[in-house]
Amino acid sequence: MYSTSMLRRFFFFNAAAASSSITPSSSTTTITSKKKSLVFLGSPQVSATVLDALFNASAAPSSSFEVTAIVTQPPSRRDRGRKVMPSPVAQYALDRGFPSDLIFTPERAGEETFLSNLRALQPELCITAAYGNILPAKFLNIPPLGTVNIHPSLLPLYRGAAPVQRALQDGVKETGVSLAFTVRALDAGPVIARERVEVDDQIKAPDLLALLFSEGSKLLICKLPSIFDGSAKVNAEPQDDSKVTLAPKISPEESWLSFDEEALILHNKVGQEPELKF
Repeated sequence: MYSTSMLRRFFFFNAAAASSSITPSSSTTTITSKKKSLVFLGSPQVSATVLDALFNASAAPSSSFEVTAIVTQPPSRRDRGRKVMPSPVAQYALDRGFPSDLIFTPERAGEETFLSNLRALQPELCITAAYGNILPAKFLNIPPLGTVNIHPSLLPLYRGAAPVQRALQDGVKETGVSLAFTVRALDAGPVIARERVEVDDQIKAPDLLALLFSEGSKLLICKLPSIFDGSAKVNAEPQDDSKVTLAPKISPEESWLSFDEEALILHNKVGQEPELKF
């Protein structure tokens, strides 16, 4: 559908993909069904959990939607070998047999070539889960049903890049995951639904993050019918700005432990950051 020069994409396609059990939309096949078009945006492993739930739900005979494209971070150097590798979401999609030419990897979500290709797909809804790029207004204006984000906190609490780490740092006993419409302000859109989760004293940030995105996946699948019929937008709850707390990214300096601090503070820091420095 699109030439390589139009957009940076990752085209590696392995044997596992060819033998996949799912049959997502192909760029060379005319879509004749009346299923609604959904575009997924995500990058790390926890995002792949959400994509898996969407693939499985879309394959059901009664499904009203299909995943028509995936947007993720560009391939990067990872692991000890420093090999250039696709994002976990891109690799998972390829392993499931998703067409490589429908996996978009723009450096920025505001790139005109990317936006042009996205408009050509005419998505009715976009879903984001830890995508890692700011979405400009010209992106948000494309899907008529809006863009819905899975955020691992009970919004309006812990808006920002590190909600799980900050919640553990604060020693909370309860947190959760929210489905919210994306607006230009950070994590400030109307909330469709929340799922509460108790926080175990011994849990670490990666495990809690995985749990919250797993619960968020279930919540999303449950709420998709109301998102598609428009009732979710009508009934979405505006956030109370007087209750907002922020969760900025963890700085390198915060990775150090000082034993001059109280024991409870040290305990909470160990939970919120898996690789602390002493």
